[in-house]
Amino acid sequence: MLKTKRTVKRELILAEAAKLFKDRGYGGTSMRDLAGQVGMEAASMYNHIRSKDELLDSICFRISDTYISQLAQIQAQATSYSGKIRALVRLHIQLMVEDGAAVSVANHDWKYLPEPRLSEFKQARKSYERGFAALIEAGIAAGEFRPVNVSVALFTVLSAVRWVELWYRPGRGLTAEELETNIITVLLGGLERPG
Repeated sequence: MLKTKRTVKRELILAEAAKLFKDRGYGGTSMRDLAGQVGMEAASMYNHIRSKDELLDSICFRISDTYISQLAQIQAQATSYSGKIRALVRLHIQLMVEDGAAVSVANHDWKYLPEPRLSEFKQARKSYERGFAALIEAGIAAGEFRPVNVSVALFTVLSAVRWVELWYRPGRGLTAEELETNIITVLLGGLERPG
């Protein structure tokens, strides 16, 4: 599908907004800052977006919708629970590597969403966490995973992939694929060699 000039400009505005929100925080970024970043007059930006809140909403929900739709696809795969968890971890890492600024905004600035979107976003996060936890629980029940507390396992995995947004940069001597493999090895296999 061919993108219109308007769509391309809107995508540029969203991408630059994500970078500015990540660097300065949502509250520390003005529409004037954003206009300067994209090379437009602040007034003409309103031809593409209605408000700063709309930008935040678009960024946060694009990321959460991606996670939720990918979770549904992974849940439906005819593979082991271990394979499903590996696929989810890879998804988190790939999104952070490819769209790190937007992921960072969705992770940190969602709290500035106005109602009712704030409640909807919180519900989307809970829904995703419940789906992820259900896969861990089913993996434990199937004997694929050790019998650990599901919430501890879930939040350990999610916390372990979130630091990628702060640390990973191309040129760190590690490709994105090597990063994924290393994180999955540590998360699912642990550091200790089987004795």
